[in-house]
Amino acid sequence: MIQHPGFPVEPWAVRETGIDLDVLAQSESVLALGNGHLGLRANLDEGEPHGLPGAYLNGFCERRPLPYAEGGYGYPETGETVINVTNGKIIRLLVDDENFDVRYGQVLSHERVLDLRAGVLRRRTDWVSPAGQAVRVSSVRLVSFVQRSIAAIHYEVEALEAPASVVVQSELAANEPLPMTITNGDPRAAAALASPLVSEYSFHSGTRAVLVHSTRASGLRMAAGMDHVIEGPPAIETTSDSSPDRGRVTVAAELEPGKVLRLVKFLSYGWSSQRSLTSVEGQVEAALAGARHAGWDDLLAAQRAYLDDFWDRADVELEGDAELQQAVRFALFHVLQAGARSEQRAIAAKGLTGPGYDGHAFWDSEAFVLPVLTYTVPHAAGDALRWRQRTLDLARSRAEVLGLKGAAFPWRTIRGEECSGYWPAGTAAFHLGADIADAVVRYQNATGDEAFEEEAGLELLIETARLWRSLGHHDAEGRFRIDGVTGPDEYSSIADNNVYTNLMAQKNLRSAAAAVMRRPDQAKQFGVDPEEAASWRDAAKEILVPYDESLGVHPQAEGFTEHQVWDFDHTTDDQYPLLLHFPYFDLYRKQVVKQADLVLALYLRGDYFDAEVKARDFDYYEALTVRDSSLSACIQAIMAAEVGHLELAHDYFGEAALMDLGDLQHNTRDGIHIASLAGAWLAAVAGFGGMRDYDGSLSFAPRLPQRLTRLKFRLCYRDRRLKVDVDHRHARYSLLEGDDLQITHNGTKLTVTTAKVVTRPVVAPPERVAPKQPSGRAPARRQAPR
Repeated sequence: MIQHPGFPVEPWAVRETGIDLDVLAQSESVLALGNGHLGLRANLDEGEPHGLPGAYLNGFCERRPLPYAEGGYGYPETGETVINVTNGKIIRLLVDDENFDVRYGQVLSHERVLDLRAGVLRRRTDWVSPAGQAVRVSSVRLVSFVQRSIAAIHYEVEALEAPASVVVQSELAANEPLPMTITNGDPRAAAALASPLVSEYSFHSGTRAVLVHSTRASGLRMAAGMDHVIEGPPAIETTSDSSPDRGRVTVAAELEPGKVLRLVKFLSYGWSSQRSLTSVEGQVEAALAGARHAGWDDLLAAQRAYLDDFWDRADVELEGDAELQQAVRFALFHVLQAGARSEQRAIAAKGLTGPGYDGHAFWDSEAFVLPVLTYTVPHAAGDALRWRQRTLDLARSRAEVLGLKGAAFPWRTIRGEECSGYWPAGTAAFHLGADIADAVVRYQNATGDEAFEEEAGLELLIETARLWRSLGHHDAEGRFRIDGVTGPDEYSSIADNNVYTNLMAQKNLRSAAAAVMRRPDQAKQFGVDPEEAASWRDAAKEILVPYDESLGVHPQAEGFTEHQVWDFDHTTDDQYPLLLHFPYFDLYRKQVVKQADLVLALYLRGDYFDAEVKARDFDYYEALTVRDSSLSACIQAIMAAEVGHLELAHDYFGEAALMDLGDLQHNTRDGIHIASLAGAWLAAVAGFGGMRDYDGSLSFAPRLPQRLTRLKFRLCYRDRRLKVDVDHRHARYSLLEGDDLQITHNGTKLTVTTAKVVTRPVVAPPERVAPKQPSGRAPARRQAPR
């Protein structure tokens, strides 16, 4: 796998300064645009060459069978795969009868810029055809945050040196051929579906075309439409045509040197599982009319205004590490694109940037992405949780199949059904229910959204608590055990009393009981009586949390610290990730950790552990964690900062933030890693900002590594906007908007108002001996040792 050579470091943009076909797929992911409903990979305007074409609609997928060599009761029978829907990005160009194609002729210059403030992808290419005709192609592409179903492209072609005959073909193309991908058994890759769309309707008139398609198995219907505004020399000829899988508008013109043919292309997408063809087609037509009425300039201005507001409440500023400044803003931008307009649909692991993991959503969403959205775009977090509530019937049915009560949410899914065919890592990872409950509690504490609790939150807490009460049991000593489950670490499976799972379940049970007390009348409607709520409190009180007295650390699960330690010294660099080179049965019986598990518990349930236990636990698992998952580095950064390893935390921060800009997992071509990018914000705010939100009490314990001289971040909390400004000596808290807010700084309560900045000293962490990582698995250093 060839890695992208990198992007120049600048604070508000990601700039591609040349064209390298070997890394084109990676650029297509990194420079992708989306809004949570619609996602467009950054394919070149002309469509070819491409690494991996892609246009995606959130939730639009096809069903496919899940084959098993040996079946078993309760195995999911069908899976879901995201579909590359009708591609509206294509604008082909012919110059004097020669195709504009960067593989031919001479590319004098090529630049694409993802503008993080304007929310657009800009492109400019100067090209000389094989016959010697020079032209400049410029475009600006956006996917609107304001008009959910709308994308638009501002496209220009200019003759540079001599008169040129140009023809522009703007297209809608369905069922594009996808390149063959060799996965080598990598479970992160997608199952490509050939020609998944069945034509139902095609139409063209003037500069407009619409295509409607449906899926064969999942029964979903989608429409895509385009319309254009064309400007240029007086004699412009325009024609249009359509067929079942293609709509085309063709524009021909003669250009004198220095003259420009300009085309604004408006795109609209919509889909439904229930509405008629006429309804879906009408929706797209109406959206196109609205976009054309608004015009390109208004769309561009509305996009900038939306992002100005976003950065005003969410920006993270770093001084001392310009590369990470760029990376953390890039990360925040993509998290926004993944969730801003998802509107009660899932947030996939790759967002809408590629087909990796078949477009599935995992527990990553609640544990990593929703915390960021909760404090920056709260309504988006609420929408994602409402999607979980909408899928409760499916989760209840799954629990019933498993012989359990409550709701068993799917390990991987698009529309709410379990799509994981490997039950030890899928079905057995019941911690997902507690992750959802944790996200519910965090959202309610951070927003005070009473309507959400009434309409969605209470039911989610009740049904997840019921799952834990039926999954666990009280043993002969009265301890509440949860046996035979898989925690976050996928190199350990079917374990008894995984510490992370048990502590998160404990919080889930307590939160559900408290919510029932707040809303007893509504709880009765869900069949909850005082006896059931009391049983949740009893289970939470007696939850078993294993501890290894001889080592003075918590085992990841019962017996884990008694396993043989993996032979790291004889594992070579090219044998990582281990899951692609060693059998799971061997991984499962050794002390080797794919991703933060016990260490994740130290963060999310940090209220359970004291400082010295955290330090010992962190050091122990640091020596076992190989980070074969992109979810790990950010959590290790947070805990390294808390226990006092600030330079190590800086290193891990860099790994999380640069996951895709650096293609660190060698699979960015399939889409970016939304959870790791969310983790960049977590590493900055929860790590170096020391932010914690336990039981609705917002606290900070900020501290910085040597190279970072200043950290400033903003967040939303209960209709307030708070700014935190930290250097090596002081932390300053400013309330930018809203009523007075009580917070805690290093254990001391203080009140922040809009009238005055509150300044407090930064407390240095205790000095500790730096922990060691497995051989060859230390993170890249952000600075040389001093």
